[in-house]
Amino acid sequence: MVSYNILSFTMSPTSLHFLNFPCIFLFVFFQICIHFAHPFSFHLDRDSSNPNINYEGDARLSIGKIVLLASDLPYRVGRAKYAKPLQLWDSCLTGSYGADFTTHFSFTIDNVSGPSGLAFFLARVGYELPPNSAGGELGLFNSTSDSDMTKNRIVMVEFHTSMQRVGISENSPRSTVSTSWDAKSHAGKAANVWITYKASTKNLSVFWTYEKNPVFKGKSYLSCHLDLKEVLPQCVKIGFSASTSSTHERYTIHSWDFHSNLNQSCNKMRRTILATSVAAGFLIMMLLTSIIGWLVLKRRRIGNDQSHGNDADSESSISTNLEREALPRKFSYLELLAATNGFAKDRKLGQGGSGQVYKGTLSDLGRPVAVKRILTESEHSQSLFINEVKIISRLIHRNLVQLIGWCHEQGEFLLVYEHMANGSLDHHLYGKGEALPWNARYKIVSGLASALHYLHEEAEQYCVLHRDIKSANILLDTDFSTKLGDFGAAKLVDPRLTPRRSRVVGTYGYMAPEYANEGRDSKESDMFSFGVVALEISCGRRTFQDGEFHVSLVTWVWELYLAGDILKAADEKLGMDFHEDEIKRLLVVGLWCTQPNDRKRPKAGQVIKVLRLEAPLPELPHDMHDPGFHPLSPQSQDQSSSFQLTSSLDDLGR
Repeated sequence: MVSYNILSFTMSPTSLHFLNFPCIFLFVFFQICIHFAHPFSFHLDRDSSNPNINYEGDARLSIGKIVLLASDLPYRVGRAKYAKPLQLWDSCLTGSYGADFTTHFSFTIDNVSGPSGLAFFLARVGYELPPNSAGGELGLFNSTSDSDMTKNRIVMVEFHTSMQRVGISENSPRSTVSTSWDAKSHAGKAANVWITYKASTKNLSVFWTYEKNPVFKGKSYLSCHLDLKEVLPQCVKIGFSASTSSTHERYTIHSWDFHSNLNQSCNKMRRTILATSVAAGFLIMMLLTSIIGWLVLKRRRIGNDQSHGNDADSESSISTNLEREALPRKFSYLELLAATNGFAKDRKLGQGGSGQVYKGTLSDLGRPVAVKRILTESEHSQSLFINEVKIISRLIHRNLVQLIGWCHEQGEFLLVYEHMANGSLDHHLYGKGEALPWNARYKIVSGLASALHYLHEEAEQYCVLHRDIKSANILLDTDFSTKLGDFGAAKLVDPRLTPRRSRVVGTYGYMAPEYANEGRDSKESDMFSFGVVALEISCGRRTFQDGEFHVSLVTWVWELYLAGDILKAADEKLGMDFHEDEIKRLLVVGLWCTQPNDRKRPKAGQVIKVLRLEAPLPELPHDMHDPGFHPLSPQSQDQSSSFQLTSSLDDLGR
């Protein structure tokens, strides 16, 4: 529930009586109308010390893994459910609005035999473990529940070992759609599964793979047209269920991610309709109330300004404005102070131009977090903080870093993010550790392209320009999946309006020439930055560096391309351990994105198709780069005083 600061003041009895009813009405009106649907997200793996999981039957937690079944006894059932309910949809006067969600989990099944299996399910709250539900019933159904399917209210994705199939079913163990699945030959091997639901198209899709370093490319092996609002209630429980028959099998969930975001259009429409319907009756009364209230508040404000500092007023205003948005959790300063052990030096993960990042532990979350402490000495600290909170809280994508919460107390600007165990990309490219293997690099750049496609084309009704894409802002989770972070410089753009020039923010060496010189930011300027990062990943060298490579990275690779010897640009630390076709493809894509003519740069969706071998590699004209073209270098700083430089927190995840 949103909190409000109720302003009290002294008035004459007559005026107080006059204002009494409309004030009460306003208070009740806002309390009823303003309701927010928060994003729902969690991550569980072997490092999660306190997962919010409820266990039933034989299921249990073992060394950070969910073991559904491991008993030698026949006909056993195990179920694990996330403790908190998930809100699937919301309704208002104009209709219902559903949630999109994506879940990713990995599991193993040992000793595949007999009629048994594993299921991921969404079920009504209170759906109990039915008796006699072992074997092919997967711990979710029995003969009684099968006879009255309308009361079940459950949707599941089943991995049935005896039938060797994957299926989607609703309210019944019988699949609505299914496809074959070779479970026996993969016994004991880890399967990675992605299940996605798109409310706008009512499509539930399933993808699985047994690859060691899997990458989800948005494809599916099985999909079903299913309106969850017709099958399930507003709030459901999610989890896993498994069962065995006469033979012994072991079912283990090794990791589980879940991300959901309920559309807020319903909340906005509800407020609009209710406000319009009551406005006519109270228009005259509210007008008079506003005039009298304004006069009184003006006198009070003068007195308050003399007795209270402006800092406290500003802090209260920022907090109130943010609380009125549909934002992640607000933390208290004392919570984050305790989580980081008083922002201790041994908890410090990294430092950049805008602040420091500390590793923290929040007991109620059961996982480590990264706490970003923005430097208050910067004149832009407040705008960076508000901008990052408001923009990233709107976004949900597997390749974007997740904002967990925020805090603005005692003059501090604090942001709480998910902790990235493998830190930032630049650390792996330029650090002293082992060279980042090629398959991980290709996976990272593919994830970055996917994140940009989402920001530019799929993020609500607006286009989101990141404006500071660089290797230091690309974070990596435990399996080296891409997480794009640092949205302090990001910008919401209405694609229907003519773009206007902006104050330049960003990092030297990554900025497109039309943005650096003229302030024209666009999707194409983001793609230029993507191209520079693609070249960094391929070459293993910074966009500018001293010594042999005194020319820009783009210029150096372009000259090799013209000479027909582009593979010489490959990172020497890779040796020959890479796919020549893939590295050539990525180098050409990098040049394609960094050409000076912004109209000829590709969109993120085009890049994705080329990287997936779904589109041919473009032929680049030899006059694409002017001979005198050089991207803006650090030495250009004195010539461009209008820049606001950002220096990211390079070690956000470590």
